[in-house]
Order: sequence, then C-alpha cells, then structure tokens
Amino acid sequence: MTAAIRLLRGLAYAFLPAEVVLLICLVAGVRIPPYALAAAEAAGLVLLSVSGAVFLGLRRRGLSARQAVGVLVPGPVLRLMGHELRLMASLALWVARRRTGVRPGDQAFPHARDQAALMYGFAFVCLVETVGMSYLLADLPVAHAVVLVLDVYTVLFVLGLHAASVTRPHVLASDALRLRQAAHVDLRIPLDRIAAVRHELLFTHEKREGELDLAVGSQTSLTIELTEPVDAPRLLGAPRPVRTVRCHADDARAFVRALDQALTRARTAPSPSPGPPG
Repeated sequence: MTAAIRLLRGLAYAFLPAEVVLLICLVAGVRIPPYALAAAEAAGLVLLSVSGAVFLGLRRRGLSARQAVGVLVPGPVLRLMGHELRLMASLALWVARRRTGVRPGDQAFPHARDQAALMYGFAFVCLVETVGMSYLLADLPVAHAVVLVLDVYTVLFVLGLHAASVTRPHVLASDALRLRQAAHVDLRIPLDRIAAVRHELLFTHEKREGELDLAVGSQTSLTIELTEPVDAPRLLGAPRPVRTVRCHADDARAFVRALDQALTRARTAPSPSPGPPG
C-alpha cells in the first residue's frame, strides 16, 4: 500500500467521526458558526474528490472495481458493510420466499426452524422496548429521534439474522458441501476433504482450536471430520483453520444420509482415462 493511500485512509478515519459529531450538534440545535460548516463541507468534497481520483487511477492500472474499493477501504470495514447488506437483502428474500446460493441440482437443507421462537421473541422484546422508549422520550425530540432510529434498526437486525438463516440453507452439491449460518458464515468444504460424518446431538460446545460449532438454538446435530483443514474466516476476516465442524439441520438424519450417499458417489466415481502416450 502506498503512502498516499495510507494518508487518505487516515484522513477518512479522522473526517467521518467529526462529521457525525457535527451532524448530532445540528440535530440537537447547537449553533455552529457558518465558517465551520463551510470548512466541513469543503473538506468532505475534497476528500471525496481525491478518493474518486485515486479510485480511477487504480482502475486505469488494471484493477477491477471490487479490487480498487478493497485498496481504498480496509478489509474489516468492507466485511462489516457486506454483513449488514446481506442481512437487509435477506429480509427482502424472506418476504419473497426465495433462497440464495442454491443452484439447480443442489440439495438444500434448512436449519432455522429451531431458533424461530427465540428470534421472534427477541424481536418482540425489541419492539416493546421501542414503543416504551418512544413514550418516555416524547418530550425530548432529539433524543427521541436518535433512539427511535437505533431501535427500529435493532428490530430489523434481529429479523434479518433469522431471515438470513431461512434464506441461506446448507447446500450439498456434487463436489462440495456448503455450510452457512445467518449472514456471517459461508463455509465451502470439498467432498474429498470429508473423512467422516455422523449424527450427533450436542447441546454444549467448548471452544477448541481447529473446531467450528455452528449451533442453532444452542444445539448441533451433525459432526463432520475432515482429512485436512479448511479455512473458515472470522467475521472480520481473520483466518481460522478447522478440521472438525459441527452444524445443525432441521432434518439432520436426512442430511447425514444425503451426505453419505454423495461421499460414496465421489469416492467410487471412475477416474478419468489416461490420454494417449505422447
């Protein structure tokens, strides 16, 4: 990363919090000197213009739009933004009764049923809290507006977590198993790396190195052992190699049977015939 881009990131980190503070002051009715507002707007325009120029320069150097954004914006920030966008997109898919990531010929295995009551109850509690805070802060319009936005977003966030689980089932393809949890875990395991799979109902999970527990409603029902580690990145992108994965499915026994059959087919498939000698 060049010094110019590091400087641009540093300016952005300094400018964005200052802009948020300025916006809160304006909403709260604090009188801001006109020259301060003009300076803030000018700084924002300059930062936006410079960022656009750097983006175009990266594109001219052959980078794709995604790669150029990745250079300008830190990876953890991009991953958090992507997570929030996937949650909101999941709400739309949920309303439309559609799923994502399931291709023709793939087998999908839902896993959200056993958490539904908990998530709906949590969303109801957040909704009651939203109504209560609106009543308590009725005489404080600024605080009322800020808290209302946060509370509504919290309700959408909770519903989005459940919607992501509903619309992103586990997927078994001809060559790989795709295990997912809400909008933050999407682990692809090639079938040739699966050593064994078994139905195992567990309600307690101790964190161990090299193991990944994708619990739903505090339970897992399948245990998958791997021949070699696969990377299951954390939310902010840190690597996490795992050799044992535990997950849950609404019909765990059917999931195990389908996975056993897929493994048998993959292991008994005829190897490609060698080509003619050179």
